[in-house]
Amino acid sequence: MLTRTVLKNGRLVFPTDIQVADLAIEGGKIVEIGKVEPAGGDVIDLNGKMVFPGGIDTQVHFREPGLEQKEDIASGSLAALHGGITSYLEMPNTNPATTSALHIRDKQRRAAGRSWGHFGFFVGATPSNIASLAEIEKMPGVPGIKIFAGSSTGDLLVDKEEDLVKIFSTGTRPIAVHSEDEGRISARKAEYKGSSVGDHATIRDAESAVLCTQRLLRAYRESGTSRKLHVLHISTQDEVDILEDYVAGGRISCEVTPQHLFFYAPDCYQRLGTFTQMNPPIRSDSHRRGLWKGLERGIFKVFGSDHAPHTLKEKEQRYPASPSGMPGVETIFTVLLDFAAQGRISYELISKMLCQAPAELYGIVGKGELKLGFDADIVVVDPDRKHRINEKALHSRCGWSPYHGLEFTGFIEMVFLNGYLSVSAGHAPGRPQGKQLEFA
Repeated sequence: MLTRTVLKNGRLVFPTDIQVADLAIEGGKIVEIGKVEPAGGDVIDLNGKMVFPGGIDTQVHFREPGLEQKEDIASGSLAALHGGITSYLEMPNTNPATTSALHIRDKQRRAAGRSWGHFGFFVGATPSNIASLAEIEKMPGVPGIKIFAGSSTGDLLVDKEEDLVKIFSTGTRPIAVHSEDEGRISARKAEYKGSSVGDHATIRDAESAVLCTQRLLRAYRESGTSRKLHVLHISTQDEVDILEDYVAGGRISCEVTPQHLFFYAPDCYQRLGTFTQMNPPIRSDSHRRGLWKGLERGIFKVFGSDHAPHTLKEKEQRYPASPSGMPGVETIFTVLLDFAAQGRISYELISKMLCQAPAELYGIVGKGELKLGFDADIVVVDPDRKHRINEKALHSRCGWSPYHGLEFTGFIEMVFLNGYLSVSAGHAPGRPQGKQLEFA
């Protein structure tokens, strides 16, 4: 028997506007929008609260296999679900790295029955697997290819322009890239010998990001490909200016993270030390202002968390022994809601860049919109409720957050997954219900 739930008196947040309407869910799908009669089943009166599509985080590192002391698929996806992220795309820098069909199938087996949200796994490019990427990317549940064009783990580094051309020239699925110039970073490490985390953004300077992004664009043009190129976690004003002429065409896009919009150097390093160390780095306030201007000009296609947890013990090490990365999948929606409450972005932009656009970028079927026939992955938000983030109440295995103790406006009250109420009042009843995503 198909279950029916009616959400009454909500404010439905679309990418273009907000509409006061009811929404009916049946059989895991959205079946009615407008003035809906209960006609049996459950009725939830939202009293004007906001209704978003489930968030889609297109850049998370859930660390399984091989690094489960930091996070695993179960803990990371539970954190995501509590944060309003109902679908996620996971990156390949695990141990072993996800560079073959065998590794993809292993992750899919691990996620089945354990993931609290819907999942897809990138295949990582290496100089040695270029010839097989076009076949691996066709596998069900694979959104595309991930390239680390700057430092990474194992053999995932692809920093030669000729290798980039080869990868761009074969296959059709989107390619997501971490863009930092390995040669420049290595030279600056030798030159600066940084002993303080404040040196992190000096060693991995803006020029290292710019050089690599320019190389990507040259290789992309030379390849003549029509596939999509997506540049992850843009951190510099310079890249915003460079990419502005390219993103209008639609095949090239880029991402911004909440942390690059929220924190700035040297303040973050003075207050939080290595807990705001990430790659590419948190930069100066002038770069942060440049990212905000890029957001206003429509340069960025999606928000992503770059959720990259490490243990407290690891992060407490003295720089440069401390690893780069911070958790964020459970807080990305919250930080964006607070930006909206401040009037810095619109709620419609959240619906667009955290829900609709990620689905469009990777061709995710049935996700990202409040639309008839789409999957009933839904987030109910009280936009006026203030709350403080307590890292001990979060669900990531790492057990910490750079936002700990800060007050935010906008609270996630309910999360529906497959039409079922999966998170309510901070609790996740039942069992994991995540499914493998389908890519058109």
